[in-house]
Amino acid sequence: MRSAVVFWNGERAGILTENDHMQYTFVYDEVWFADESKPAISLTLPKTQKVYESDHLFPFFYNMLSEGANKKLQSRLLKIDEKDHFGLLLATSNNDSIGAVSLGPPSDQIE
Repeated sequence: MRSAVVFWNGERAGILTENDHMQYTFVYDEVWFADESKPAISLTLPKTQKVYESDHLFPFFYNMLSEGANKKLQSRLLKIDEKDHFGLLLATSNNDSIGAVSLGPPSDQIE
């Protein structure tokens, strides 16, 4: 199982998890959810206390990945299989993302 903290402009908004069966979950952070001024991170992931589940990487997060030649180059340089979408997302979304949303390791994985 792998997971990542989802940040909105540097503030913790939720947790994205890939379990061992290639299924994904997303849940909003309790503090983020409780603050009515904080937005949903995506129209497809409305701000609720629901745990979102999917058999594939949520389209919102998949669309944060590079495509084509850039994806091939990133995969080769980072030594990550092109089909490992979650791995590529973890490796690139903290530094190479456009917009308010980025991902980082859970605090228990930071050294």
